[in-house]
Amino acid sequence: MSISTTTANIAIIIVDPITNINMASPTPLKGTDLVDCAKANAKQGIKTAALQCGYGDDLNTFRQELSNACDEMNLQVSELNELITTPDARLNIGTGEVVAPDTPADL
Repeated sequence: MSISTTTANIAIIIVDPITNINMASPTPLKGTDLVDCAKANAKQGIKTAALQCGYGDDLNTFRQELSNACDEMNLQVSELNELITTPDARLNIGTGEVVAPDTPADL
């Protein structure tokens, strides 16, 4: 099992050497680390997000701490699925109308 840490924001990543899968945080995350973890796991549902963020089966505490962290960041989030982001509509290349001259001579 390998463990890596950072010094600015204490983040612990534990990787199983056999499956090479990141494992849950050993302690409950707080603040921006919690929001980042919850966002990364939101598509898998609240149980998985709570587990990965270090809250295990304690969904009530996870919800409360996530709500507090979002409030501190001025994020208006009432449910976990609101953290799931979709690509910006402006980046959808290929949608819209093509505006171009009919021939190169019309340039």
